[in-house]
Amino acid sequence: MLSKKKKIFILCGMLALLVVTGVLNIVLNGKSISASGGGGTTSGGGNNDLTNASFFATYRSDRDATREQSLLYLDSIIASSSSDSEAAENARQSKLELTKNMELELVLEGLIKALGFDDVVVASSTESVNVIVKAKELSEDQATQIAEVITTETGRKTFDIRIISVE
Repeated sequence: MLSKKKKIFILCGMLALLVVTGVLNIVLNGKSISASGGGGTTSGGGNNDLTNASFFATYRSDRDATREQSLLYLDSIIASSSSDSEAAENARQSKLELTKNMELELVLEGLIKALGFDDVVVASSTESVNVIVKAKELSEDQATQIAEVITTETGRKTFDIRIISVE
C-alpha cells in the first residue's frame, strides 16, 4: 500500500504534468505557426484560429481526464477497506480541495469571458494562477481587469498571477 506522502506526490505530479502539457502546447504551437508564416491577415489566420480552438478544447479535455483519474484514485482510497482512517481522511480532504479548485477555475473562466474574451482557460494551484486568454495581445487595461477578477475571487497577490495571450 502506498504511503500518504507518496499518494500526495503522485497527485501533485499528475497536476504538474497537466500544466506542463498546456504550456508546451502553447510554446510548440506558437513556434510552428510563426515558422509557417501564419497568423497574419492572410489565409494563415484561419488556420491559426483552428489551432487555438483546438488548443483550448484539448487543454480542457486533458484537464478533465486528469481530474477524473485523480477523483477515481481518491475515491478508491476512501472506499478501500485496507486504507487506514488517516489515509481515507487525507483522500477526502484532497478530493474536497480538488473539487473546490475545479469550481474556482470554472467561475474564473466565466468571469473572464464576461469581460469580452472569446475563450479562456484557468489553471489554479496552491502557488499560482495561470490564465490563458484567446487574444492577439492584451492591453495593460485588459490584463489589469483579469488580474482584478482573480485577486477578488481568490485573494491571491498579483505576482502570483500569470496571464498569457494566445491568438
